[in-house]
Amino acid sequence: MLEILYQDDFLVAINKPSGLLVHRSMIDRHETEFAIQQTRDQIGQYVYPVHRLDKPTSGVLLFALDKNIAKNVSQQFTEKQIQKSYIAIVRGYTEKEGRIDYALKEQLDKMTDSKAKQDKEAQEAITNYQCQATAELPFAVGRYPTARYSLLNLIPETGRKHQLRRHLKHIFHPIIGDTSHGDGKHNTLFREQFNCHRLLLHADSLSLKHPLSGNKISIKARLQDDFQVVVDSIFFLPKYNK
Repeated sequence: MLEILYQDDFLVAINKPSGLLVHRSMIDRHETEFAIQQTRDQIGQYVYPVHRLDKPTSGVLLFALDKNIAKNVSQQFTEKQIQKSYIAIVRGYTEKEGRIDYALKEQLDKMTDSKAKQDKEAQEAITNYQCQATAELPFAVGRYPTARYSLLNLIPETGRKHQLRRHLKHIFHPIIGDTSHGDGKHNTLFREQFNCHRLLLHADSLSLKHPLSGNKISIKARLQDDFQVVVDSIFFLPKYNK
């Protein structure tokens, strides 16, 4: 059963597990389970996606329960009226806080985007971050005798494809567990030492105006157990997200 974070007559939000696709994709044709399908079956009502999370990312995933509501919420995303925040563990010690303003070229998939324009200009992409904790572990990685990590709160102002993963790579602090934009040696360390086989990126909160009442709604998603165990093991924090 999926964890329902919020539900009324117009919206439903779940805590999406890492590894679950939002919807069917030609890229992962072997997959048979999807967040849309599971949420629909669980609440007994059709749901309409209004945004997406990458397959390996966990956390708040919002659906509308009506086409008109979906249009309203999607417009809020387009107009940057919705605030999102993420938790991530990255390689190295970051600054205490920072702003990554680095335009990103649209990443096209050979299968699903074969007819899309191939030479689009890079799009504005901005991510703010705050370092919540740091840790140095007694494991040699590459030429260094120890390994350093930071626990970050990430607040994107834009929503480009793989923005957070690409931005953290850009500042040389890739997210642990990222097999596309990360550091393979550190990913291996986390698999061997912490039995961690996932991307350490979690959408922990989402705030929006309710499409009917106009009241602000803030939805929080707890870290899932596999992520929480790593946080507790490395940063010795009792419960970072509680």
